[in-house]
Amino acid sequence: MSIKEQWIEFIHDLQNRICTAVEQEDGKALFVEDQWTRDGGGGGKTRVITNGNVFEKGGVNTSVVYGKVTDTMRKALNVNGDQWFAAGLSLVIHPFNPFVPTVHCNYRMFELYNEQGDTIDRWFGGGTDLTPYYLFEEDAVHFHSTYKNVCDVFDSSFYPRFKKVCDDYFVNTHRDNECRGIGGIFYDHQKADDNKDVDFWMNFGKACGNAFIPAYLPIVGKRKRTAFEPPHKYWQEIRRGRYVEFNLVHDRGTIFGLKTNGRTESILMSLPATVRFDYNYQPVPGSEEDRLLQACKHPREWIATTDITEEDWASRVNRC
Repeated sequence: MSIKEQWIEFIHDLQNRICTAVEQEDGKALFVEDQWTRDGGGGGKTRVITNGNVFEKGGVNTSVVYGKVTDTMRKALNVNGDQWFAAGLSLVIHPFNPFVPTVHCNYRMFELYNEQGDTIDRWFGGGTDLTPYYLFEEDAVHFHSTYKNVCDVFDSSFYPRFKKVCDDYFVNTHRDNECRGIGGIFYDHQKADDNKDVDFWMNFGKACGNAFIPAYLPIVGKRKRTAFEPPHKYWQEIRRGRYVEFNLVHDRGTIFGLKTNGRTESILMSLPATVRFDYNYQPVPGSEEDRLLQACKHPREWIATTDITEEDWASRVNRC
């Protein structure tokens, strides 16, 4: 198979595996699939899960799209070709329990062709980041360690470099550079060269995509039965508001999709079901809510965090 065909096969298989694992973790709700076609070429499969035991709303989307390079694309992507192709998987999962974090994942490839149909450019991009509402440091360590282990197999410089890119990207600059969560990894426009060929970058993307289930679902399993009260849910919806702000104001993929007549329902599947936008809401200094906010204001090196015992976590939950 060609590089393109291998990648398409991978993202569809990954979509199947992630949906199955999420359904098993939820134990009630199932994904509903919506297949769609794109005017101009291609289409995708959007799968949405709602009102489950664990997951309030989530979407796992694959898209395989192509078409003519437009002036909008030339300006937005700084590309110069005749035709393009893009294929990727993107997901966002919003749990019901505020002690379970929201998660985002996106892995994609892009090809550019000349008028004769020859491939003149190709790159890979993607990443995964975690957005908790209450901070459990061992969860942050687990999530980041999972992706560091993947990165280290390919290049030991990847994790610190791609973590910083993630920390710098998922930021609400209009809110005094407040991160929407505690990061992960993020990379874009990675191309083959003399040291790292196209197979290297495709295999790296596959490995990162495969790491999603072991990085995220153990955290869900550990926190999904944690008892919570209305104030915890209130805070979750406040933080979800920040999530919405980033996606609609800053996220390049969302903005580009909406400006180029992308499929709106699939683009906005990332938005949570319920949010709050209270005027100048500030958590109580020193509270668990404030502790999460400080982690978003000051990105940390999570893998260097000191391990904390289960008794410590139980105590912190009880104080919330």
